[in-house]
Amino acid sequence: MMGIEVAQLEALLFDVDGTLADTERDGHRVAFNRAFADAGLDWEWTPEIYGDLLAVTGGKERIRHFLEKYQPPFEPPADLDAFIADLHAAKTEHYKRLMADPGLPLRPGVERLLREAREAGLRLAIATTTTPANVTALLRNSLDPQAEQWFEVIAAGDIVPAKKPAPDIYQWAMERMDISPDHCLAFEDSGNGVASARDAGLKSVLVTVNDYTRGHDFSDATIVLDQLGEPGQPAKVLAGPPLVNGQVDLPALRAIHDHAWG
Repeated sequence: MMGIEVAQLEALLFDVDGTLADTERDGHRVAFNRAFADAGLDWEWTPEIYGDLLAVTGGKERIRHFLEKYQPPFEPPADLDAFIADLHAAKTEHYKRLMADPGLPLRPGVERLLREAREAGLRLAIATTTTPANVTALLRNSLDPQAEQWFEVIAAGDIVPAKKPAPDIYQWAMERMDISPDHCLAFEDSGNGVASARDAGLKSVLVTVNDYTRGHDFSDATIVLDQLGEPGQPAKVLAGPPLVNGQVDLPALRAIHDHAWG
């Protein structure tokens, strides 16, 4: 009996925060706290509080969730939405400065894999809930000054009405690329991200965990790793098929894709 032919892998879709770089603890959290201080607010998001707030995707949404859950001493202005938007915009400016100085390194194996994929002609895209300015700041400072041009589509921020775990951002990216899910592989770091990819029809989902997401439910991911791996720094498989070369390279990506759709 003939097996079902698996669609060829053509495109890689990347989440950003926690996936390309560990931006949450030492990037976004710090930027939020600096914006709070500038606004005269005595809010301090510790690593533990921020880890709890990461259950909610989107910076503006996270601020609102903080107010609702932690109820800090605070007299809300008449237009709370505008206040939160201004606070988030200030946070973005702090984040952009942090990405430039001192900057944050990409996670192990990320730059290597992106360069290999580009050279092989794989299509690249971003699918993230963070704002476009944050994506630009990270790519330009941590990867390459022209890195935005490496990606055919950058789907980011408020371009869709519902953020992850809703599938909207992945659907938007694939629609702009005119590509179907069976030709794509998604890179994620969180349970919300995996749910978003899954509900957008993506079966090929690679997860690299971090300290904030290690305990998430990744049962719908194809493979779960501690990192993508470098020569001499092999990736550890936490769930899913083994890696032949100890790192995520192009043959590994195709094997992961075939495993998911086969």
